[in-house]
Amino acid sequence: MSDTTAHRAIDAVWRIESAKVIAGLARIVGDIGQAEDLAQDALLVALEKWPETGVPDNPGAWLMATAKHRAIDLLRRHKLLERKHEQLGHELDARQDSTVPDLDAALDDDIGDDLLRLVFTACHPVLSTDAQVALTLRLLGGLTTDEIARAFLVPEPTIAQRIVRAKKTLAEAKVPFEVPRGGELATRLSSVLGVIYLIFNEGYSATAGDDWMRPALCVALMEIQASRARARVGPGGEPVLLLDQDRARWDYVLIRRGLDALARAEALGGAAGPYAMQAAIAACHARARSGDETDWERIASLYDTLAQLTPSPVVELNRAVAVSFARGPAAGLELVDALASEPSLKKYHLLPSVRGDLLAKLGRADEARVELERAASLTRNARERELLLSRAAVLSGH
Repeated sequence: MSDTTAHRAIDAVWRIESAKVIAGLARIVGDIGQAEDLAQDALLVALEKWPETGVPDNPGAWLMATAKHRAIDLLRRHKLLERKHEQLGHELDARQDSTVPDLDAALDDDIGDDLLRLVFTACHPVLSTDAQVALTLRLLGGLTTDEIARAFLVPEPTIAQRIVRAKKTLAEAKVPFEVPRGGELATRLSSVLGVIYLIFNEGYSATAGDDWMRPALCVALMEIQASRARARVGPGGEPVLLLDQDRARWDYVLIRRGLDALARAEALGGAAGPYAMQAAIAACHARARSGDETDWERIASLYDTLAQLTPSPVVELNRAVAVSFARGPAAGLELVDALASEPSLKKYHLLPSVRGDLLAKLGRADEARVELERAASLTRNARERELLLSRAAVLSGH
């Protein structure tokens, strides 16, 4: 196996398995920062060995076993192994589970529960919302600091520092690695749902790589958005934009479930928050049987409200797109140009992409081509880069 092939395989395995490995290790050592370090150590061993030996039949189990042995060595060095044996023994007695005869098996138990513990720990209220999101995207989403930084529209060192401080804060506060119970569970669930949606958003439109996608109100929003997944990619893996999609390929079961969830939330008085606004916007698209039937005036109005609830340059850019469809490209371009000096959008490829589209609609082909080429130079997603360059090439022929 070549080094390149092995490294690609290792990267894919890490994306899939890292959260489970870190979660299992966190239950052993009781510290998610230390758990991530141990998992990274196992990854380094894989990078050394797999190019020579090949990828194991069960690479996730290999990573877990390697990291677990290092964790046990760490506990032994810190004279905590005996205490951990006793703790796990009490847990096993309480469960009356005679099928787990040794420490190794106990450490492998309850992978699903460990992932749940990990997300609640990463979303602990001792952390700021930004820190919760960044840490969860890192530990459970398997994203690099660069990918998280692009999603946040902030410099990569800022995200790296945010994650380091978050892990240090959790350790200093001695936050237990557990799922909250009773009233505490209800109060902490909303932040977890918010983080889950942001992870979904990264998966729905990948910030980097070769793939266009990585296959309550939060639930309603995710189901409606996910309903378009099959139509967003063409036969060759190329991205297909919303108005060009074959709507017969949308999943109308997911749409119906999402709309029903939205209706229930609205009936319970939950129609005024940011998730409700985003779900309502998604519902406008889902209800339209064609692009021409889309209620762009309502979408523009919903973005007006969303911009007041959660002010953001990205929301303003989306609002400009909606306004361009509702009131014409000139009106949209005026709003886009107002965002040109926004520092956080300086390297955001969708700003020149949207501007290029609007300029093309106004017949300003040369300016549009320059903007689309600039957008292509900024995106880290290979498929999207190809799409932008092909659109720019079309304009070159005018």
